[in-house]
Amino acid sequence: MRATQWQRSLAMLGAVAIVGTTQSVAAADTIRVGHFPNVTHVQGLVAHHLSRIGKGWFEERLGKDVKIEWYVYNAGPSAIEAILAGSIDLTYVGPNPALNAYTKSNGEEIRILAGAAAGGAGLVVQGDSQLKQPADFRGKTIATPQLGNTQDIACRAWLANGGLRITQTGGDAVVIPTPNPDQISLFQQRKLDGVWTIEPWVSRLEREAGGKVLVEQSKDSVTVLVSGVKFVKAKSEVTRKFVQAHRELTQWILAHPEEAKKMVLEELSVETQAKMSAELIAHAWNRIMLRPDVSTEEFQQFVNNAQRAGFMRTTPDLARLIERLQ
Repeated sequence: MRATQWQRSLAMLGAVAIVGTTQSVAAADTIRVGHFPNVTHVQGLVAHHLSRIGKGWFEERLGKDVKIEWYVYNAGPSAIEAILAGSIDLTYVGPNPALNAYTKSNGEEIRILAGAAAGGAGLVVQGDSQLKQPADFRGKTIATPQLGNTQDIACRAWLANGGLRITQTGGDAVVIPTPNPDQISLFQQRKLDGVWTIEPWVSRLEREAGGKVLVEQSKDSVTVLVSGVKFVKAKSEVTRKFVQAHRELTQWILAHPEEAKKMVLEELSVETQAKMSAELIAHAWNRIMLRPDVSTEEFQQFVNNAQRAGFMRTTPDLARLIERLQ
């Protein structure tokens, strides 16, 4: 695919490139990093904010001649496509898109470098809804952020495990991939019976649209740090330093939550062009657990969900999924 064609494709997928610093350096010293405008991508939001104001966290730890370019995506499949195309080098992303790309490439293309966050996702229904279990959603409509992203697969697997027949285009209940910003207005118009999404959108649906949480994913990993195999091999030392800086940033956020919340609020306001309150961020923050470690065993459940949702037909060998950098 020609470069211009790929750029048009990314534009259609909602990817927005935002340069973190203005320092002029060689292209070889530019690290391109993706994240989403979600509170569950707190490390990406805080680091992007610091790059924006000239106090780059990763820049300081990777070397004075390194520039970080930040790219913002709506959901995981778009970010993983960018990794596979070589358009970005690393990204914060949900587990399922990373796992899907790993499986489709027979373990040759994708590596998980670290964990980032758990919790902060779930199914929100109308405030006066009587829906309580999967069987109640027969004939109902649920929105998810993007086809094949972690919440989309969790939603489809939950419905399927409850006995409903769910396909990518219909079935006993309809799951409609819908960008997070559009979910609120559709929910307010009662065109959606439920939304399976991520923070801060879960809290916004509660606070701005009168929704209530029916299913809460409080322990599952929702964000991991991912890179392509080619980048890890070609830039092993840079990758190692980036992962170490990511872990240090996680510890800093845990030690300075109030400062981090302010940065998240400011960055989300820039990236979404929406007004959000400090109270909203605090409400969403309480559902999230920062966790830089991730295990192969945990990913077996993501495999099970993907198989149940019809996105994976084989059982992958996960031995190479997580890169243990020394």
